[in-house]
Amino acid sequence: MCAQKGEEDPAPHLSKDEKIELIRGLTAEMGIVKTFLPRSKKALELNADGTWDQAEWKVIGREYGPVARVGDEVQITKVDLSKNKITFQINGGLNTRGKWYERIEGGMGSGNRGVPLSRGITRSAGTTIALHFPDRVPPMTAQEVKKLLAPVLDFNKRSATENYFDNLPPEIQEAIKAKRAEVGMTRDQVEMAIGRPRDRIRETVDGEDLEDWIYGMPPGKITFVTFAGNKVTRVQDHYAGLGGSVAPPLKSPQ
Repeated sequence: MCAQKGEEDPAPHLSKDEKIELIRGLTAEMGIVKTFLPRSKKALELNADGTWDQAEWKVIGREYGPVARVGDEVQITKVDLSKNKITFQINGGLNTRGKWYERIEGGMGSGNRGVPLSRGITRSAGTTIALHFPDRVPPMTAQEVKKLLAPVLDFNKRSATENYFDNLPPEIQEAIKAKRAEVGMTRDQVEMAIGRPRDRIRETVDGEDLEDWIYGMPPGKITFVTFAGNKVTRVQDHYAGLGGSVAPPLKSPQ
């Protein structure tokens, strides 16, 4: 039976937290070029079904050439999300002119012609890819987005996050796998283990700057992860009742 007018469910869309996680999960990731990828001022259009105008990309490439050869590694340096597309800056994007201050010339006096003060500065020679969706960007993970980029970039090589994880001490790796924050972890490691906090509170105690990351909502378990600088100094679990009041931590079974 058809739904009555005005009762149709809206198309699913990304929440604010999902957008943050997508940007975080894709920025700085490395991929291997699988096809001709031109440098371009304008974003190269890639459809979510894996198709693109290959002839147009070749025409664009005649002006500035390719970003890299097929088989070379490139990096996602920036990610932007809009209603129906995800835009990826690759290798810093394309900058042919540089900044205004890079074009300032310095002279030697006596009518000598000036030379750019920025001579020797390397312009970024990357590109931009816009991944288009038919209606809007649906809820999805960074891994799912990588699969959509697979016709152009191969991310099967170890990611920056995976390489970072492999170099962590065994006890930290174990805690992250168990989704548990522990004393001695850094902020990045805590986010890998239990995600971003719902709230943060800063305070100064005896001259020391502390920051509490708060996880969970009442009723149920609420976790406080306390940082001094970039290191966890304390992890406390409390249990809030239906009224929202926080009870002391439960004792461990003997």
